[in-house]
Amino acid sequence: MAGNVWVYIDHFRGDPLPASWEAMGAARKIAAELNTGVDALVFGHGVDELVQLASEYGAEKIFVCDDATLADFRVQAYGAAAVKLTAAEEPVLVLAPATTRGRDLTALLGVELGVGVIADGVELNVKDSVVHVTRPVYAGKLRATVCAPGANPQIISLRPRAFPQPELVASTAKVVPVEAVLAEEDVAVKVTDHVAWENDVSLSDASIVVSGGRGVGGPDGFGSIRQLATTLGGAMGASRAAVDAGWIPYSHQVGQTGKTVSPDLYVACGISGAVQHQAGMRTSKVIVAINKDSEAPIFKLAKYGIVADLFDVVPALTKELKRRLDQ
Repeated sequence: MAGNVWVYIDHFRGDPLPASWEAMGAARKIAAELNTGVDALVFGHGVDELVQLASEYGAEKIFVCDDATLADFRVQAYGAAAVKLTAAEEPVLVLAPATTRGRDLTALLGVELGVGVIADGVELNVKDSVVHVTRPVYAGKLRATVCAPGANPQIISLRPRAFPQPELVASTAKVVPVEAVLAEEDVAVKVTDHVAWENDVSLSDASIVVSGGRGVGGPDGFGSIRQLATTLGGAMGASRAAVDAGWIPYSHQVGQTGKTVSPDLYVACGISGAVQHQAGMRTSKVIVAINKDSEAPIFKLAKYGIVADLFDVVPALTKELKRRLDQ
């Protein structure tokens, strides 16, 4: 089969997202079934360490576009380079993490190349040289298996934490330098600053998420939620109701219009569990619900449920966890 499997390595100023290596693991599996190789796309500025990591995670060839115009992700600049390279090299499949940047890039790539994009895959299988993708539909209530026969290339984004990271390999990849397509004056978007929330764990990458909803009662109610999340080494999330009320920034929102998470443990505190919220956390491996309302929809998803006031349960749980972790 002509063409290799490509993986876009998503990163923030050289700091790679774990979802990139998860995509690399999926690519290695699919490439073995398609009897082809695995290539990586590393775009950015000063990305030597990323190139080395991509090689260690199994890339056989790495297309590197290292340019000052790519220091910050701007889909116009990244997309122009990706489109030109893809048209020239003709990969059979392009994989990317279904992060904000990955979604932007795959969407632009699909439009410019005139092919469909399958988003948010949680499982991949090969049948007759076509990759079949299982993805959540209807706000995560069901899963559908879809494919794009005849697409050249097939473009798929993968949900973070849906695939395991592969083992490292000792091989050295071939590095292929690529020139940037656009000059700085050709890029309409300018990045002036970045503002980071101190001491917050990334929701998308977190293995543990503790979220608060309308039941926390106000901004101060998130204090106990943050303490539990910090004790567990996890990230703090929130429902749309809490965000809309102005109690917590949008960056913490989990749900259909917020972030989609798939942690090993999801603790929902004072969250009723509306369909919109379920869409963002339904694939969590273990769900714990704490709510005074025994009829709350979240209990239908939860493996463990506590019908009680979160202000009684969460501080007690945090105290006990701290005691055990300090032993």
